[in-house]
Amino acid sequence: MTKSATPQWKKNMWALWFGNFATGAGASMSMPFLPLFISTMGNFPKWELTLYAGLAFSGVFLSQAIVSPLWGNLADKTGRKPMLLRAAIGMTISATLTGLSPNVWFLIIIRFIQGTFSGYINNAYALIASEVPTKDSGKTMGTLTTGNVGGQLIGPIIGGYLSGIFGYRLPFYMFGFMMFLASLSTWFFVKEDFTPIKKGAKTGMRDAFKGIVHKRVVWAMIISSMLVMAATTSINPIISLFVKELMHNHGNIAFTSGVIAALPGIATIFVAPSLGRLGDHIGPQKILLVGLLFSAVIYFPMFFTAGVVMLGILRFLIGIANAALLPITQTVMTLEAPARSVSRIFSYNQSFQAMGAVVGPMLASGVAGILDYRYVFLMTTLLVVVNIIVVVVAYKKDNVNVVDISNS
Repeated sequence: MTKSATPQWKKNMWALWFGNFATGAGASMSMPFLPLFISTMGNFPKWELTLYAGLAFSGVFLSQAIVSPLWGNLADKTGRKPMLLRAAIGMTISATLTGLSPNVWFLIIIRFIQGTFSGYINNAYALIASEVPTKDSGKTMGTLTTGNVGGQLIGPIIGGYLSGIFGYRLPFYMFGFMMFLASLSTWFFVKEDFTPIKKGAKTGMRDAFKGIVHKRVVWAMIISSMLVMAATTSINPIISLFVKELMHNHGNIAFTSGVIAALPGIATIFVAPSLGRLGDHIGPQKILLVGLLFSAVIYFPMFFTAGVVMLGILRFLIGIANAALLPITQTVMTLEAPARSVSRIFSYNQSFQAMGAVVGPMLASGVAGILDYRYVFLMTTLLVVVNIIVVVVAYKKDNVNVVDISNS
């Protein structure tokens, strides 16, 4: 009996898994140490250092929020593979240039430019969402997420080790190299059976949402993605500085910061596929709400953290919550969005995620500069509470229950 051939969507998933892994590893290899890199460019007071770190983190997401809908419209006309290649090649160049930054303002500008070329992960989700059978959507999205998260797990540890030995520029060069590998993987192994939308067809937001039954739920998922990103990225400008404070400026701060940054990924990579499968059976609403409640319970005690061990434990636990958040919102949008507009829906989602990644770090920089690093965690807890309210209200107004979403 002949063994059936592997369907192309599964082959695409594994090629894109590698691309997601390269993106996550490359970005996380350099990002946790960005404030320390900036500190080598001048003798900045605490408020100025946190401000520059916030700008450097947020700049890439600000430009991403602006251009993502444009790329999404183009993807629905030309296909997702060209957008994946555009993102991978663009980040190859911009990441390498970041490592060559002679001063903080050059770095901030290059980061802003990098954001216009980003979007690999969201386009990977959009391509797979247009191909995966509905019965496998939760498991597949969860598996695809482990690529990015797995990279985020390994990246900070490797980056922290190398930064402590060779300085903070090397991780940016490695980021560029990994995106070059992602470009090759996408070019040779991703095959897309794409039907472009008709010439002259409407491509605006109203048309993208046309045909979606539970519009409030989809908007709630988009807003939830924004709030999740705001919460999870809020610690980025201050994590290495907070670790430095907790360690009283002694020991290998870069490596320890890398481990702390990686711990959520360790949890997420193990539980995301399982939660995706569970969501396929019981519906994603329960998974999402439990994840949000768990997030609030974990973020709050971070305010009282007195040492890196306790911070590490709480960061590990937040990774479990993360596995129940972004992958689940992606699953809901996959189930709800019509194939003809899935790229646009995911591009709007990416724009809102990017806005969250702008607001979160900038708010955190302000809070840390005015009060203290640990007050950032109180702000994050508040964002999660707002997220819970948004999701509950949307489901209630659309009269959606778990069975409706899981079988729609």
